Amino acid sequence: MQRIVAGVLAVALPVLAGASAASAADPDLVKKGELFFHIGGCTDCHTRKDGPLLAGGDPINTPFGTFYPPNITPDPETGIGGWSEADFIRAMHEGVSPEGEPYYPAFPYTSYTKVSEEDLKALKAYLDTIPPVKQASRPHELSFPYNQRWAMRFWQWAFFAPGRFEPDPARDAAWNRGAYLVQGFGHCGECHTPRNALGVPEADRAFTGAQLGKEKVPNITGDPAVGLGKWSEDDIVTLLKLGMTPDGDFVGSDMAKVVKNNTSPLPDEDLRAIATYLKSLPPAR
Repeated sequence: MQRIVAGVLAVALPVLAGASAASAADPDLVKKGELFFHIGGCTDCHTRKDGPLLAGGDPINTPFGTFYPPNITPDPETGIGGWSEADFIRAMHEGVSPEGEPYYPAFPYTSYTKVSEEDLKALKAYLDTIPPVKQASRPHELSFPYNQRWAMRFWQWAFFAPGRFEPDPARDAAWNRGAYLVQGFGHCGECHTPRNALGVPEADRAFTGAQLGKEKVPNITGDPAVGLGKWSEDDIVTLLKLGMTPDGDFVGSDMAKVVKNNTSPLPDEDLRAIATYLKSLPPAR
């Protein structure tokens, strides 16, 4: 009988401890974190189709191999339940695991590095409220030399510059809010910017569109022919809220998931801020 009780406690205590920590979190902080959870696209990458929330995502096929987004539920063994707040912030800001291993940029820390520490604490508080799921993450399937994770330290040294978003004093609050969301949590440039052979975003062609596998990601600069130059701010807000384009069509594929999980839950003022920022992007191809 004692062994049975001990076994039950061994399973239950980590879950109860997580629930206790979540319930002790500031409700306002958790609510704020939920906003960033949506625009950060956590569900899109870390949840398999018809799978448990955040327990691991569908494969991401790239020229370098196949990446499998890991379990980020609060499970202490297979998820991030054992991570401290500092571990989480370091991963998001520096692209480094709690064990000191560098992450591949399939995890968009190259954008998340722009997010403030305060907002990352809010996101962590919200993630701690997600039900833990015990499910081991699947290892990436990468060909040589991309499977040599240690080499990512050289990639980060050469191509990654950690740093927080700096507001532009010449712009108003709405523009700066939109820039912060697009460049940081929204990580829009990760998909809408082409990359070179080393997987580095081409900064001089930011937001001009890219090819991701079989999917062509569109230009979202102010170019009137292939970008958003002829779109109004209202058109952009409608797309982000409903998924509908100015001609009455609806987005599909990955962008449909972005609208459903990321942008449609956002308050109107944030959607308007994003539209304000996007409309300010100069035409480019």
